Amino acid sequence: MDVFDGLPDPIVVEILDKVGDVKTLLRCSSLSKRFNSLVPHSDSLLLRLDHVVTTESRPDSPVNNFLKSLCKPFHGLFSLFSKPAKPTPITNISPVIPSKILSRFDRIKNLDVELPSGDAKPEKGAGIKWKAEFGKTLKTCVVVAFRSASTVPSSSDGESDAEFVTGLKTRVEWTINALMAASSRHHLMSKVVKEHKEMESLVMRERDGEGTVVMKSEGLREFREAARDQEVEKRVEKKQRSVVPSVRMSMRHAPSLKLKSGICLESATLVIVRPSEEYSDVGDDELATEAFVGSCMYGEAVVALLKRNKNTLDMNSF
Repeated sequence: MDVFDGLPDPIVVEILDKVGDVKTLLRCSSLSKRFNSLVPHSDSLLLRLDHVVTTESRPDSPVNNFLKSLCKPFHGLFSLFSKPAKPTPITNISPVIPSKILSRFDRIKNLDVELPSGDAKPEKGAGIKWKAEFGKTLKTCVVVAFRSASTVPSSSDGESDAEFVTGLKTRVEWTINALMAASSRHHLMSKVVKEHKEMESLVMRERDGEGTVVMKSEGLREFREAARDQEVEKRVEKKQRSVVPSVRMSMRHAPSLKLKSGICLESATLVIVRPSEEYSDVGDDELATEAFVGSCMYGEAVVALLKRNKNTLDMNSF
C-alpha cells in the first residue's frame, strides 16, 4: 500500500476538488475502484467546452431586426441599419452535452465553465468586455467597449451629428450582441442547473476574456423554481438561447477617452442593462465597477466613463 492509499476518503476528495478539471477527473476515475467511487463526490469543477462553428448572417440578421423594431426611440434612423451584419461566430453546443459530461458528478456546488472565444466580435482593432448575471432570466449586464486603443490622443475636438448617429448604431449593436451571447450561454447550462440542485455558484467565462455569465445561489434557485411558460420554451428551443426580457440600457459615451495609464480609447462606451420591470439604477456605479475588478484598462475606463452624462434607451423583449 502506498502513502496515497492510506489517506482517508475526505482528504482524497479535497485533493480532487483542487484538481477541478472535469476531463482530468474523469480520467482519474478509471485508475482504480476507489477513484471511481470518489471522483463523483468532487464539488468544485472546471468544465472546458471547445466546439465552435461559424454561421453566415441571414439577410434579415437579428442585429438589424432588433435595431429596427426593439429600440423605441430613434425610429427615424432605420435607414442606417440596412447594411447586412457580418458573419458571427456562435457556440453550437446543445444543453444535453454539458449535462452528459457532468452526469458522473452528483454533488456539484461550484462550477466554472470555460467556453470558446466570444460571439460579440467587434470590428478589427475594437475591444469589448461584458458581464451578465442571470436568475430565471437576465438580471443585469454591463458592457464596456471601444472602437480603437492607442497611445496617441485623438486630434478631433468632438463628434459631428452624423458621427454621433453612426456611433450610436455601433454601440447598440455591441450591446445586443453581448445580450445574445449571454442569453445563449444561460440556455446552454439550463439542463445542468436543473439536474444539480445542490449547485450554489455557476460562472461561465470565454477563453479570450470577452464575456462572463454568473448565476449565484439565489439566481440558481429562482431558475429551478420558476414555472416555465410553454410559449417561451418554444422560443428558447428555436433560438437556442434564453429570452431576454424588455430592458432599459443606461449608456455613457466618450468620443475620445484618455486613461491615467496613457492609453487613449476612441468611441469608449459603458452600457448598464437592467430589466425594464421594476427598473432602478440604484447601485449602477458599484455594479459596473465590480464587474471589471482586476481588468486594468477596462476597469479604468469604467471609472472614467461613470463620470460622463448618461442616456437611456428602452428595448423590447427578444
